[in-house]
Amino acid sequence: MIIVTGAAGFIGSGLISRLNQEGFSNIIAVDDFSKIEKAENLEGKTIKERVERSSLFEWLDENNKDVEFIFHIGARTDTTEFDVNIFNELNLDYSKQIWEKCVAYQIPLVYASSAATYGLGELGYDDNESLIPQLKPLNPYGDSKNDFDIWALKQEKKPFFWVGLKFFNVYGPNEYHKGRMASVIFHAFNQIKATDKMKLFRSHNPDFKDGEQMRDFIYVKDLIEVCLFFMHHRKDSGIYNLGSGKARTFKDLVTNTFLAMDKTPDISYVDTPADIRDKYQYFTQANMSKLHAIGYTKPFHTLEEGVGEYVKDYLSSGSYL
Repeated sequence: MIIVTGAAGFIGSGLISRLNQEGFSNIIAVDDFSKIEKAENLEGKTIKERVERSSLFEWLDENNKDVEFIFHIGARTDTTEFDVNIFNELNLDYSKQIWEKCVAYQIPLVYASSAATYGLGELGYDDNESLIPQLKPLNPYGDSKNDFDIWALKQEKKPFFWVGLKFFNVYGPNEYHKGRMASVIFHAFNQIKATDKMKLFRSHNPDFKDGEQMRDFIYVKDLIEVCLFFMHHRKDSGIYNLGSGKARTFKDLVTNTFLAMDKTPDISYVDTPADIRDKYQYFTQANMSKLHAIGYTKPFHTLEEGVGEYVKDYLSSGSYL
C-alpha cells in the first residue's frame, strides 16, 4: 500500500492519478475529507481506503506492515495565514509524527518542503543542506517548512530512505479549489475569459520592470514524475529543489495564457498590496544540479508547453488530472 497525504488536494490527487497509471491501486488517501470542494479531485481514481487526517497515526499502528511508501504532500499552504499555531499543528508537528512512524516501521518517505523557505533569496536558491538553518522565510508558512527541514536534518534516527522536496511555483490541473492560492495561470485564465484583459502586480523594485518579476514555474506533471523517480530510486536521501530550473517572467506566463486561449494579450498593472509588498519575491530559480547529479534525466516542460497544455486540455474544459 502507498499512503498519500493531502490526497484530495492539487498535487496529491495528481500524484494518485499517476500512480494509478503505473498500476498502483492500493492507495491510502489521507486528507480532511470534510472539505467537499476538493471531492472532484478524487473522482475516477482507484483508491483502496480513505483515512481522515486525524486518524492516520492510529491507522498506521494497525496497518504498518502493509505500507510500502509514504508521500507526505498534505500541508496548510496559505502564505497569507499568520496564525503560527495552525502551521505548528498541521505542518510541523504532524510531519514530525509521520517521520517518527516511518522510523519506527521502516517506511520510506518523500515529503513536501517549499521554495518559500528561501525567503528573498539572500543566500541564493541552492539546495545545500548546510545553508538551511540560515534561511529566512518571509511568512509563517515558509517558517513551518524550514523548521521541519532543520528538525529532520538534526535527527539521529531517520527513515532508511527519505527525501524532502522544495516545491517552487507549481501550476496545473486539479487546483480549482485553491482560491486565492491557486496559480497565476488559473487566475489569468478566468480573468481573461471574463474580460479579455489581465491585471498583474506593478513592480516596486527599480531593478525589475512591470511584469518582469521572475519565478521558477514548474508544471505539476513534472513534479509528480520526480516523486515517482524517488519512489523507485530509494537512495541518496536528503533535501532537493524541485523547480524547472529556469526563471520566467509573469508577463511571459500571462502572455502564453492569452495565446493558448487564442486571444491577443492585453496586460495592465496594479499596485502590489501594501501588506505583502515588503515580503514579495522578485526572483526565484531552483538550482537543479543536485537532482540531476543522482541520475534524474527526464526533461521538464517549457513554460510554453506547460501553459499550453494546462489551458487547452484542462482549464478550457474543466477537466481533471
